[in-house]
Amino acid sequence: MDMLIAKKRLPEIKSSEITPKCVYRNRREFIMGGAALALGLNMTSSWAALQSESPFPKPFADAPGSLYSSDEKLTDYESVTTYNNFYEFSTDKHRPAELAKNFMARPWTISVAGECNKPRQWDIDELISKFPSEERIYRHRCVEAWSMVVPWIGFELGKLIKASEPTANAKFIEFETLHDPQRMPGQKPGFLGGTLDWPYREGLRMDEAMHPLTILTVGLYGEYLPGQNGAPLRLTVPWKYGFKGIKSIVSIRFTEQQPQNTWNLQAPSEYGFYANVNPEVDHPRWSQAKERKIGELFKQPTLMFNGYGDHVADLYSGMDLSRHF
Repeated sequence: MDMLIAKKRLPEIKSSEITPKCVYRNRREFIMGGAALALGLNMTSSWAALQSESPFPKPFADAPGSLYSSDEKLTDYESVTTYNNFYEFSTDKHRPAELAKNFMARPWTISVAGECNKPRQWDIDELISKFPSEERIYRHRCVEAWSMVVPWIGFELGKLIKASEPTANAKFIEFETLHDPQRMPGQKPGFLGGTLDWPYREGLRMDEAMHPLTILTVGLYGEYLPGQNGAPLRLTVPWKYGFKGIKSIVSIRFTEQQPQNTWNLQAPSEYGFYANVNPEVDHPRWSQAKERKIGELFKQPTLMFNGYGDHVADLYSGMDLSRHF
């Protein structure tokens, strides 16, 4: 039987409910400073050193907040930048931070093509200048049943879509990651991460891509994205599992047919095209009913659509989400 989903209006989020930037920054500095003293961390791996080693300016310190932001407690910067799924570097979640520390994200271009009237090549900094970013504090849920709350910096994908003028044939949008085994050792044959058919590909239905919650992310915690987090451009779709958040994007293409996505090709019984967070649809090898936030001991119930159901449930009205998973 098809799962019927009632349409709901987008709720208004009071500006007073948005976490003030000074609050999370003070908390971050306190946490990181205390951890360094207590554990005797080497300064080369500390937050301060990670920032000072950045070859680029820090452009997003004054990025405006968003009414779409969560008011949940943020995951600390160190965890966000040292616990990463990024198979282009390694299958181990701790190694991408080490292997990507010298990853240079400039120069960088993104191709926009396919079923659109205005295809073009974008320089990453031109793109950032054209579509000013804001800070969005989003829940980030991975299919392995762990989650984070991250202050992403980005702009709505819909703005780039409108500027590209997609044709009536554009039903989907597909994304592709950089393929460069010299810079991304996980893509090398035989390497620990060399398990997928590169380059990494992902896709969205056009209405999903146009939804205001869907953003192209260029930074986090006020800084440019580190290499291990998908520099210089990644996709963030907060109601979907993390593998939909394709990183280090070099190609965006409008298509008439549903694009193939990497994990669906790799294991179609485990990873669907939609990948909506759904506690009622388990992964074949583990339950998705609960999740554990990084930094916390106990699990909590998984929220349908990762807690964004009031915003996005109407996109899937009448669909059987146990089949279209």
